[in-house]
Amino acid sequence: MTDLIRRGALGYVLALSIVCMAIVAMGAAQVQTETSATEGQPQVTTNVERGEVVSVNGNNLIVKTEDGQIKDFPDIPESARVTVNGQQLSVHELKPGMKLERTISTTTTPRTVTTVQKVTGKVWHVTPPDSVILTLENGDNQQFKIPKGQKFTIDGQEVDAFGLKKGMKVTATKIVESPEEVVSEEKKVTGTMPPPPPVAEVTGPVLVQESKAPPAQVAAEKPPEQLPQTASALPLLAVFGTLFLLAGLGLRSRLRTR
Repeated sequence: MTDLIRRGALGYVLALSIVCMAIVAMGAAQVQTETSATEGQPQVTTNVERGEVVSVNGNNLIVKTEDGQIKDFPDIPESARVTVNGQQLSVHELKPGMKLERTISTTTTPRTVTTVQKVTGKVWHVTPPDSVILTLENGDNQQFKIPKGQKFTIDGQEVDAFGLKKGMKVTATKIVESPEEVVSEEKKVTGTMPPPPPVAEVTGPVLVQESKAPPAQVAAEKPPEQLPQTASALPLLAVFGTLFLLAGLGLRSRLRTR
């Protein structure tokens, strides 16, 4: 018997919960909600990054920044363009040594979103200070949670949740202001071609050596040529012998004369 009573009570609670949920769902359309947004003064910040192209491999770009860091930019989209000398270049047209400059402009706009909820109905049941069930204009009941400090207008006067009584016609307005920021970003990349190679500065005379084919073989120096020997010493001895003979004959003649 006790189990039957418990089961019956549980079924009654479940049925009551379903009815309450249906009442809340039916009355949701009776709440009037208006939302508006007010924007403040936008603030723009600019950040400039500079670097030099190290290598380009497909859609992968490697850049050396001003502070010496090596940064990898993978999967550069095909639609990305770099303005170089007035021309729009894709990532595939970038060359090592190019100077790149990326300007990032970030715009931050403060905005306040105001949500106003307004409902009108008769008090059917109140559980102060947490919730109230109102009978709306179409005859449906809807349960509302009462925010802390919420005021209700009754016959032109404001009362809190403890001042509500069954049958009172109330108009409740809930205003929620939510501050937020809207951030937008714009990127612009420009570049310059790498400088031409430096030309060596001439500070003195320049000697240019003519290139000649070396001789196949360098001839060794020859000693000075000598005259051939065409005469021997015998004729000279004969001359000297004849002279001595004549001298001897002359001396002998003189001796005879004496």
